[in-house]
Amino acid sequence: MALIRWQPFQEIEMLRRQFDDLFSEFNELTGFSRESRRTWIPAIELRETDESLILRAELPGVEGKDLNIQASRESVLISGEHHYDSKAEDQGYFRSEFHYGRFERQIPLPMPIQPDKVQAEFKNGILTLMLAKAEEVRRRVVKINVTEGNGHQAIAGTESAKTVDVTSEPVAS
Repeated sequence: MALIRWQPFQEIEMLRRQFDDLFSEFNELTGFSRESRRTWIPAIELRETDESLILRAELPGVEGKDLNIQASRESVLISGEHHYDSKAEDQGYFRSEFHYGRFERQIPLPMPIQPDKVQAEFKNGILTLMLAKAEEVRRRVVKINVTEGNGHQAIAGTESAKTVDVTSEPVAS
């Protein structure tokens, strides 16, 4: 049987690492991690209409000149910075839960869009992007005209020997 020498400092170091892991998990769950204090992520909502996707992002305290918006067929990137008011340091804050600093959010889109037709509006801290859907994914309504041949109407694939001539015309929306 081999004797193992007791090394108290190794056990203390292991205990310290376990506490660090425990506190970092707690901080991530509550949103108090160091990373969340340095950056923040704006809240968004995304909805669909027949012709476009409407993306709204909540950006309180951010000015339009501090925003950078990039759109591709599959995603939208919103980045910018919320500047800290250095004049406020003289006021003696006890607590501030405002988010300051740089932010960046990549939003994957559920369908392709036309990036060259994006329209943006920034009002009262809400950024609204109108993202025109790509032509191939837009809902199309097509009117089908049925013409009768020789006075009888039949549908192709049924028992009747006669077929129906079908022509289609796009319906203006």
